[in-house]
Amino acid sequence: MKNIIIILLFSVLAGGNLIAQMPPASKPDLELTEDEATLRINDYKSKIKSLEDQLASIKGDQDEIKAKIADTKKQLEDCNDALMKLIGANAADLEAFKQKLGQLEGKVREMQRLSNDELADRRSEVEELDRQYMELRNNKISLLPDIYPRMVKLGKDIKGLYREKKITTYTVGTWAENRDCLWNIAGNTEIYGDPNQWPKIWQANTSLIRNPDVIQPGWVLSIPPKGPKNPEELKAERKYYRMKKEASEANATTGGTGTDGQ
Repeated sequence: MKNIIIILLFSVLAGGNLIAQMPPASKPDLELTEDEATLRINDYKSKIKSLEDQLASIKGDQDEIKAKIADTKKQLEDCNDALMKLIGANAADLEAFKQKLGQLEGKVREMQRLSNDELADRRSEVEELDRQYMELRNNKISLLPDIYPRMVKLGKDIKGLYREKKITTYTVGTWAENRDCLWNIAGNTEIYGDPNQWPKIWQANTSLIRNPDVIQPGWVLSIPPKGPKNPEELKAERKYYRMKKEASEANATTGGTGTDGQ
């Protein structure tokens, strides 16, 4: 812009060549008197001076903005330095942490592409990712403003990788070695983790199990999916406990002994 102004000024001072190149005025240049020409030249000079003043003002504003940006950058650097001192780390520590975090995020993304069954089979790998995550979380660098949101998301993503391995069958072991009965099988953490769910196994295997108090080693039992007991299972459970109660009362009356319950 400054170069344009200088060229314009030079043209005016060199003999009015600029005036000849300007759009036609209300009165042709050849018809101007000396006084009119002088007035027109002075008008152009005034406009050029105004543009030069604007340019100087803009440059001044630009220099002020640059100074403010430099000051803001310095404040940001000082703030970051104070944060690093507060957590007892340096730039190399931060870079190493970010590298580990990025690698862990990449591993989690790969695991997220797996099916539920694959994730269940690779539970140990998920647990290892969780261990690595906890190691990073225990580092104070994880609390930095630009790191913390990533850590929160990573933690949720890893928790979302856990899948329970689906067991569809179970081979009955011996009572002496495995303490296997429907109650204990249902209480197995890999089955239901709740012994009260034993009627589900009973009702899924009525072709084998005549009496839920008696199961044989070597039987391969079908294991229904986890979930609330359905109406048929609840009905069978109520009938079982009613019969146990009646047998117990009858034995108490006759002085006999009852069968073992679940």
